[in-house]
Amino acid sequence: MKKILLILSSILILSSQVMAYEEANYEIIKENKNYEIRKYSDRLVIETNSIQGNGFRKLFNYISGNNKENEEIKMTVPVTQEVKNGNMTMQFYLPSRFNKDNAPKPVNSEVKILTIEGGYYAVIKYSGRSSDKNFLKNKDILDKALKQDNIVVLSPPIRASYNSPFTLPILKRNEVMYRVDL
Repeated sequence: MKKILLILSSILILSSQVMAYEEANYEIIKENKNYEIRKYSDRLVIETNSIQGNGFRKLFNYISGNNKENEEIKMTVPVTQEVKNGNMTMQFYLPSRFNKDNAPKPVNSEVKILTIEGGYYAVIKYSGRSSDKNFLKNKDILDKALKQDNIVVLSPPIRASYNSPFTLPILKRNEVMYRVDL
């Protein structure tokens, strides 16, 4: 029985790691037991309002070829969410081969192509479900640590998710991020 459980566990772990997505590049500037400070370059994203939870579907349709060039685009990580002008937004990062000039134009007027300006971000990583409760718990931990270290926060909290919904919660990588002033 132990052998069967070990085999099944191995299969689950390997299957959750099989899909390797391109990740936004960054450099770790500072790291401690609570968080790390990352330096990101400018990044191209597609963004939409995430009203009634349909933001993911709009963005997924775009990368599935529902764009003016009918071009399928590989999924990247993370998928991010943040509040802008009182509305929850969702972003998919575009693969690094794209820029403002060669990115397929959206068909859906609610999908926008934007550049997220590079800069410094404080990040805390956590596993488990990407629930509001888990996000808020880790946001509070990061808030406290940044305040203690006198780091100035420049943005609302950003929720970053890295795994498919089928990944076991214990294997999921989630993050809370803030743009910060160094």
